[in-house]
Amino acid sequence: MECSTKVFNEGALGVKAQMAVATNCLVWAFPASCIKNTKKLSAGLSALNTATHGAVARAIEAKDLEGVAGSHVLLTATDAWGKLGLKADRLLLICSGLETKAKTASPASKWLSAALKTLVATTAKEALWVFEEFSAKDGLSQVRLLVQLAKEQVYKFGARHPQFKTKPAEKAPHLKKLVIASLAKNNRDVSLAAAEGQAIANGVELTKDLGNLPPNICNPSYLAATAKKLAKEFPLKVEVLGRKEIEALKMGAFLAVTQGATTPPQFIVIRHQGGRAGEAPVVLVGKGITFDTGGISLKPGEGMDEMKYDMCGAASVLGTMRAIAELKLKRNVIGVIPTCENMPSGNATRPGDIVTSMSGQTIEILNTDAEGRLILCDALTYVERFKPAAVIDIATLTGACVIALGAVHSGLFSDDDALAESLLSAGRTSQDTVWRMPLDSAYQEQLKSNFADMANIGGRPAGSVTAACFLARYTEKYTWAHLDIAGTAWKSGAAKGATGRPVPLLVNYLLAK
Repeated sequence: MECSTKVFNEGALGVKAQMAVATNCLVWAFPASCIKNTKKLSAGLSALNTATHGAVARAIEAKDLEGVAGSHVLLTATDAWGKLGLKADRLLLICSGLETKAKTASPASKWLSAALKTLVATTAKEALWVFEEFSAKDGLSQVRLLVQLAKEQVYKFGARHPQFKTKPAEKAPHLKKLVIASLAKNNRDVSLAAAEGQAIANGVELTKDLGNLPPNICNPSYLAATAKKLAKEFPLKVEVLGRKEIEALKMGAFLAVTQGATTPPQFIVIRHQGGRAGEAPVVLVGKGITFDTGGISLKPGEGMDEMKYDMCGAASVLGTMRAIAELKLKRNVIGVIPTCENMPSGNATRPGDIVTSMSGQTIEILNTDAEGRLILCDALTYVERFKPAAVIDIATLTGACVIALGAVHSGLFSDDDALAESLLSAGRTSQDTVWRMPLDSAYQEQLKSNFADMANIGGRPAGSVTAACFLARYTEKYTWAHLDIAGTAWKSGAAKGATGRPVPLLVNYLLAK
């Protein structure tokens, strides 16, 4: 879906110009203060009320439209509309909630989604979305979020990949174009926010596609090919290391995970050189287990199909790199993706085996289903060579994090307060939120081993914390944060599918620096 912006003059002339646009649907977003009194509506709603012969006021009086976030009403055009200057086939009125100067407000994603769901359910092919009022800061984040949510509403995996069903799959939505406008003075900033939203949405779309593809297609080689394809479309540099190069680097932990698989492992490095030469990069490390059986510590069969989503950390890195490349972000960012399958076989790693990581530290593998930390620890050692400004790893790492936080927040672990606060702030802005979890050294006690430097699991108590503590042992030479996205990367049940998180969080973090 194409998203763009349109500039109108301020004031009454701007309102009339917006009403005069011939469109399938005019969406008018306004704060609650605009309808406190039906006899004294805002300039925009007053003009719309006149053009609709009082339909707006009647909707307010009938309580079909109220001053609460998400309250909306859809009106269908009559022949008389055009004579009074309103050229839209439909008028969708949506309240954003509290006044723009209020200290608190409902999450913008809720009321934006409510309007978009109604809009997409119509046969409108294109729409003009107008923000009657918004503050410079919150309004621009709403524009960015609007584009993302609009793209999410029209995302249909079946329509994008019809090859997987012999019968007609999901039909593509009618909505093809969304034009965003406002009466604000900062129209140039609105255009920039829309472009950022479009890039983030495109990155989310790639991430969701990769997560939703079946594991017999989206394997380590497919992820490597995707990175190379991005490098042809954008000025990105890609290097892919195969088994021999991984062996030469002595990544014993990574190799232990791929030992039982016939599909070859890949180690992908993708670079965005948008900053100055020599500027320390931000490094994103994504867990890329394209299918996780658990290995010898085999998972239960029920729900195992969802283990194709165990590469969503890797997918989110690729999605983020695509987004920042599209935006030509003026920063140096490097994506690192260790990717393989975790399979049982006669050659597979056994519980009790001891392996040596790239760092030289030894690991007693007590459970082969705790494999994500094994491929990540070698990647986290590898990235030392980049002398990074910060390293963020993203992984569907532990079921314990799902128990702790559910599907609302991703788990955030870091011993650097500044980095943690930057990610928390980016989460609030993008509404792709994280919750900071403990990383106390006392938890390290659970990783003690009688036979090696550490065990790869610390038992059931605080499972997500001890997993992060394991990774922390490999990150002492730089500033680091770990995002556990096991509960947020995909949905189960009727809504089964990848979510594209935490691409919005990561891009907002990079944009804010």
